[in-house]
Amino acid sequence: MAKQFDDLSDVLIRFIEAQHMFFVGSAAAEGRVNISPKGMDSLRVLGPNRIVWRNLTGSGNETAGHLAQINRMTLMWCGFEAKPMILRCYGSARTLHQRDAEFDALNALFPASQGARQIYDVAVDLVQTSCGYAVPFMDYAGERDVLGTWAEDRGPDGIREYWETRNQATIDGAPTHILAQSSN
Repeated sequence: MAKQFDDLSDVLIRFIEAQHMFFVGSAAAEGRVNISPKGMDSLRVLGPNRIVWRNLTGSGNETAGHLAQINRMTLMWCGFEAKPMILRCYGSARTLHQRDAEFDALNALFPASQGARQIYDVAVDLVQTSCGYAVPFMDYAGERDVLGTWAEDRGPDGIREYWETRNQATIDGAPTHILAQSSN
């Protein structure tokens, strides 16, 4: 059954590194809870209590808006291909935009992408594993290239226009600060 830890062990880090996708959960005090699947080589474990993941431009920008209101985040992985396990990391996160001083160094940890929107620097304060016995087996068939191609076709100006028209507020109307001035 469920076990809790203060940090990620080497075994759990290897489990994370073997997964092709993860899920992000966030919520403000009011409004909708957001759970979003992520993939595309967008996560790095930088220590037993530190994870960074890069958010690419997409249809919504819920996580940024939620974190601006309440700084909490849950990351989750499921063992679809081998060992049945669910792993959750609970914590807080700093939202870094392209305008922020640390963005470029952390963005360099990932493959180049025209659509890089934010990087979340997660401070993990609780790790929990559970059995995952009800998670089905699923075979990994490969990455989709649709989002990368979409961002490349738009280019930097098209991405910024998309942020202006579609990424400035959550679905509940909270600001995401995607175009705010630098705080650094």
